[in-house]
Amino acid sequence: MAAASASFTGSAAVAFKSTGISNNNEVTTGRIVSFYRKNASSVQLQRSLNYSQCRSKVSFASSGVKTQVATVEQASVESSQKVEAPVVIVTGASRGIGKAVALTLGKAGCKVLVNYARSSKEAEEVCKEIEASGGEALTFGGDVSKEEEVASMIKTAVDAWGTVDVLVNNAGITRDGLMMRMKTSQWQEVIDLNLTGVFLCTQAAAKIMMKKRMGRIINIASVVGLVGNIGQANYSAAKAGVIGLTKTVAREYASRGIIANAIAPGFIASDMTAKLGEDIEKNILKTIPLGRYGNPEEVAGLVEFLALNPAAAYMTGQVLTIDGGMVM
Repeated sequence: MAAASASFTGSAAVAFKSTGISNNNEVTTGRIVSFYRKNASSVQLQRSLNYSQCRSKVSFASSGVKTQVATVEQASVESSQKVEAPVVIVTGASRGIGKAVALTLGKAGCKVLVNYARSSKEAEEVCKEIEASGGEALTFGGDVSKEEEVASMIKTAVDAWGTVDVLVNNAGITRDGLMMRMKTSQWQEVIDLNLTGVFLCTQAAAKIMMKKRMGRIINIASVVGLVGNIGQANYSAAKAGVIGLTKTVAREYASRGIIANAIAPGFIASDMTAKLGEDIEKNILKTIPLGRYGNPEEVAGLVEFLALNPAAAYMTGQVLTIDGGMVM
């Protein structure tokens, strides 16, 4: 599922064609105080001896406490250095933008669940490539427009790795055609997967993220959700909906430590762009100031920044276009 790349390209064909420690010092001192209270009549006779013993014990206990504190501090430093790899779910990750995102995050050290709908072989190849680079990955075949399948996908990630840190909603389809001839089934299928799917995945993943008050959600939208596109009433509506949904999620979940942003790609190189033909391609490139298609890896780099970089922690509810300057 090449989400925005294949979809926008498809439209072109229509439009242009804590640790604790015991305080031994306090324990020892408490015992000494108790001892003195029980033996008040002999305090004066044994003051010199007891004072010497007490000082010795306290000094030893204090030394022990210092040793324990140093040990705990060292353990704390070592523990802070052993940061758990983020757990990421990427929907529609068997090819196109989704594949590039899964590979980029996997190679960055994330544990990646590679979701796919039908391309099981391709999804397995993505997992193997992530594992070959030293990462962890697993596949999950499921339709994100089905609530029970989304619940099963989230459970699979939690059962395997204990949590979900990052969700990348990338899965999408196109059913292009001029609105005057578009069938209701074409409209509904795109809305169900491209918009309702994002809603279902976000709702399910956010339940996990809220428990630890931390999480990042990145939605792959499209520039057609900003400006529309001939022959894509369904897709444009769905992607515009994703943008509105992203902003609402950002507002509703901000107090829970969850940030949400959207990426709106333009024309991204894909199998579909390769089949457009020279004349159509020339016309498309005229609308792009940089004069070329984008690459899936460029979109994946932006996803990586939003998903993992500390500098992105103060960004939420934003829509970042990556389109060679086509929409300004």
